[in-house]
Amino acid sequence: MRIYLPSTVSGVRAALADGAVPVRSGVAFAVTGELRREYPDWSDEELEYLAMLDASRASLRLLAAAGAAEPALRVVVAADVEDARATPRPDRDRAVVEVDQPSVPWKRVASVHLDDAGAADAVRAAAAVIDAADLGDADAEFTLGSAEDFDLAWYAPGEIRYLMEELGTG
Repeated sequence: MRIYLPSTVSGVRAALADGAVPVRSGVAFAVTGELRREYPDWSDEELEYLAMLDASRASLRLLAAAGAAEPALRVVVAADVEDARATPRPDRDRAVVEVDQPSVPWKRVASVHLDDAGAADAVRAAAAVIDAADLGDADAEFTLGSAEDFDLAWYAPGEIRYLMEELGTG
């Protein structure tokens, strides 16, 4: 099963050093039955994009908690976890799964997705209002949508060390 783990630039740096990506609070995002029911005519690829988008919103929450020193870039780590149990949790959200292991070995990472530097201002603004958006504030939802207008770039796992060096975090 492919899961999407929200992270930050610092989180990826730590995962590279540790050789594993933490599953924060046991939560990841994936294509679930609930997501399929919500979008019955969508392809697997389109549903995976939605799961990744939900994970990118969770990344905003991590950024909000991290403080100003953290680069304002959404980060999502995609990993294949055939040996782990990922139980859908529709009570928490449409694409949320509970993963039964505390981390995923880096060798299971399929790709890493993150914003480019041009999205930083929109991402910083979205991180500041993510909770208000969740509570239905229309202005906050608009701000969140402005960040989501930026597509996350795709990187192979082997490219990430170089990217971290380029970002000055390697």
